[in-house]
Amino acid sequence: MPNFEANLAPLGLKLPAPAAVAGNYVPAVRTGNLLYCAGTISILDGKMTHEGQVGDTQTVQTAYESARVCTLNTLANIKASVGSLDQVARVVMVNGFVNAVSGFAESPAVINGASDLLVAVFGDAGKHARAAVAVAGLPKNSTVEVQIVVELKG
Repeated sequence: MPNFEANLAPLGLKLPAPAAVAGNYVPAVRTGNLLYCAGTISILDGKMTHEGQVGDTQTVQTAYESARVCTLNTLANIKASVGSLDQVARVVMVNGFVNAVSGFAESPAVINGASDLLVAVFGDAGKHARAAVAVAGLPKNSTVEVQIVVELKG
């Protein structure tokens, strides 16, 4: 049986505690074998790790790191929802939102931070469909927000 969470250690990463929700919603909803995860922003230990727009206060590389933080938060929510990352059969969809200046065209390079981490953790089961969209603003001025849908085993 795989131990997907163990794949984080060689990357120098560990799952954070799930962040408290910031409104009238839940971190994840399961319907059948699909788990729809709410959007997560780049916050760890109650503090923003990346704030501001790409092309202004953030670069593509720092935004890539922001996408990784968001994805770690989503993985923490998955574990809290189903008990273990090993319950994931595959990552289905990633929607990535990049807080960026008008005309920013490199959102895919930023959201690769999420995609690369998911493939590093889940292998081929981490390959997914996705959207990478630049937006004018995000909650708490986060640089990135990520939403993920996963298929669960059995």
